[in-house]
Amino acid sequence: MKRPSSEERRATILKAAAEAFFEHGYEATSIDAIIERIGGSKRSIYNEFGNKEGLFTALVTESADEALTALAVEEMVGRNIEDTLLEFGRRLLSIYMSKNLVGVYRTIVTATSRFPDLASAFYQKGPERSATRLAEVLEEARSRGEIDIDDCQMAANHFVGMLRSNLHLQVVLGLREPPCKKEADTIVRSAVDILLDGVRLNGGNTNDDVHR
Repeated sequence: MKRPSSEERRATILKAAAEAFFEHGYEATSIDAIIERIGGSKRSIYNEFGNKEGLFTALVTESADEALTALAVEEMVGRNIEDTLLEFGRRLLSIYMSKNLVGVYRTIVTATSRFPDLASAFYQKGPERSATRLAEVLEEARSRGEIDIDDCQMAANHFVGMLRSNLHLQVVLGLREPPCKKEADTIVRSAVDILLDGVRLNGGNTNDDVHR
């Protein structure tokens, strides 16, 4: 039988860790419990991830990596800002609503008071990283004359917030299922339109224009 590659082994460990964390919570999950699911030794996990916190952080980082591929330089060649935002929005919303990240979010909420460093790592590796890269993309679009935004970081935070909205909280609380593709596309389209065009009618400007 062919031995699994290091990438396959890593994926197997992360999948088992995710299941254990989501079923039992961060504090109640041990490295031994993860090993019981997949076999192998503790040493392989410690060598790869350092410790349990490193393992959990890797789960968050890989989710962020998946979303950020939409904002990679090679992915944006030939795209205007609207198309880039639509693709990024679809990927980010899909990840936010995925079983893995919903489980991560639930785990973080219950563990944050006792493990503040874990909560900080979650924020830095996930939400903050996504919004920061998006702000860079908006800065690039502004430099090309596609958009006129004073504070690209704030605009990026607003966009990510619109994508999550109350829908993410409803899914996390188990009040509804994640949106289907059609509903998700509608949500992303709305967020992009509001970011790029706003909601004020043309000609309805007031002295707030000084802030534009």
